[in-house]
Amino acid sequence: MQTIEYRLDDGVATITLNRPEHKNAINADMTRELAEVVIQVRDSDEIRALVITGSGGSFCAGGDIKAMLASRDNQPERQARMRFHHRWLEQLIHLDKPVIAAVDGPAFGAGFGLALAADMIIASDNARFCMAFMKIGLVPDFAALYTLPRVVGLQRAKEIMYSARTIEADEAVALGIALEKVAPDALAGRAQAIAGSLAQASPTAFAQTKRALNGSQLNDLKTMLDIELTSQSVAFATREHNDAVDGFLAKQPPAFKWPE
Repeated sequence: MQTIEYRLDDGVATITLNRPEHKNAINADMTRELAEVVIQVRDSDEIRALVITGSGGSFCAGGDIKAMLASRDNQPERQARMRFHHRWLEQLIHLDKPVIAAVDGPAFGAGFGLALAADMIIASDNARFCMAFMKIGLVPDFAALYTLPRVVGLQRAKEIMYSARTIEADEAVALGIALEKVAPDALAGRAQAIAGSLAQASPTAFAQTKRALNGSQLNDLKTMLDIELTSQSVAFATREHNDAVDGFLAKQPPAFKWPE
């Protein structure tokens, strides 16, 4: 792969955006490679969790503006490119596996949107987030119109998008954009620890929980209770549940434990 690095360790896949000379700005090659890896992660039983990060002290500076100029006057091409983005982004957001974004440096524009597609964002002290679209006369994309209001609420999402201001790491944690903040040299280890922990959880229980949570703001109480009933029935029948109950009764430590 030319624009990303991929590795798999103990069930945790790691995607590293790797255009450091461009602060990992997204171009056509990167989106194609990301789409391929998302499908690979989705379809592999060996992969239990995913970490997305960036190289060279940046997460992702957004879309590659110079690359965008090539299709500035070609609306059909732009729309086809966005539809392609939408297909793999939807697959990533609804991936039945834990996804952790490890953000160091800028996560601007589409890079911010990519981070928000994860289940959780771990930020370094150097992380900065910006919905920069208003600065160049564009509409927020990379699914941010869906994800950001669900993270920070509608009014705050409007302020973040309208102002196109930069959000530092401490504020990102306070707003719930980032789960926690760590030192830059601890970022990779912390993201891997959380992903590795979730990789030990029941894949069925995790998938059912994530599906329900992703739909929770679109459904009424009755629908969510029906989803709860169906999901719990599926989870009760799994080997992981039976093994966990047997281990609990035998006073054994649980297989799943959140990292301190």
